[in-house]
Amino acid sequence: MSIAQATVGAVFRVGASILKPFVSLYGLILTGGLVAACSSTATARPAPDPAHVEFARELAVNDGLVEADVLAMLAKAKVQPAILEAIARPAEAKPWKDYRPIFLTRKRIDDGITFYRANRELIERAGAEFGVAPEIVVAIIGVETSYGQIVGKWRVLDALVTLGFHYPPRAKFFRGELRQLFLLGNGHLAYPLDELVGSYAGAMGWGQFIPTSIANWARDYDGDGRIDLWNSVPDIVGSVANYFAAHGWETGAPVATRTTPTAEARPLEPKGLEPAYPLQQLGEWGYAPADAVDDATRTATLLVLEGAEGAEHWITFRNFYVITRYNRSPLYAMAVWQLSQEIAKGIAGPVP
Repeated sequence: MSIAQATVGAVFRVGASILKPFVSLYGLILTGGLVAACSSTATARPAPDPAHVEFARELAVNDGLVEADVLAMLAKAKVQPAILEAIARPAEAKPWKDYRPIFLTRKRIDDGITFYRANRELIERAGAEFGVAPEIVVAIIGVETSYGQIVGKWRVLDALVTLGFHYPPRAKFFRGELRQLFLLGNGHLAYPLDELVGSYAGAMGWGQFIPTSIANWARDYDGDGRIDLWNSVPDIVGSVANYFAAHGWETGAPVATRTTPTAEARPLEPKGLEPAYPLQQLGEWGYAPADAVDDATRTATLLVLEGAEGAEHWITFRNFYVITRYNRSPLYAMAVWQLSQEIAKGIAGPVP
């Protein structure tokens, strides 16, 4: 090795030894900065939605809840675009000829008969206590969730936050339901709020009660000190029966009957489903009931549905209107009533 090469090597060795501490110090500074940045990113939380803050303050001021607790729960909610899609295309938008086959299936009828027989004492006791036809209670559970088989897949918290803050047509309604959900969370329900599962509209349990329905009409029918609409059949049956009693179900009164308009029948376009005409008057106008009704002065109204074989004309009574208090669709009410009649016939028949 030449003197020149040795000199150059020595210079580089000396330079490296001088720079090494500075390189190490720079690395520590850089690494520390990265750690600090990562730590800051991990602990930083996005600012809460201003609409959530306003909602939480309203609950704190009006209902005595802790604002921070409400915001913490809202932070767990996830907005679900699929819920917004689902609410835009409800099944009730179908005509009766397409709606009926969804609910009046042989399986749903047979499962209803089986459910009734398995819980006969409970169902008939609740029916007698609340003055409600037992088969109607069973049919509601059948139409809503196929007797508990399909209770919904959505977290109720997600559903109500999505609709309450991101669905303008009914945002006020769903925020009201979200408020009630928080109020129910104070020991009234069997499960924590963020674990409740239900429909895309926030309806819960076998009977699909929304929070205000739970608050007003759900019952602890098994007496265990809590309301469980998912796993307590007594609570489920008692709550549905109580709902109908509270909305004016008339024991032993008719629900609906077919009618065949005469050629001279007076055209009628009722404004709603609430009974408005004496039955005798409907008969005089060309709409005689197909089944005997004990009281000709009883009020009723006319309902026309698009059936598989053409227009179906129905005379509907107060009890039909009561079913629509559970769900406002006349298609829903007709499906419940017809399913209940099939279940009643099955119960009256021989046990297979």
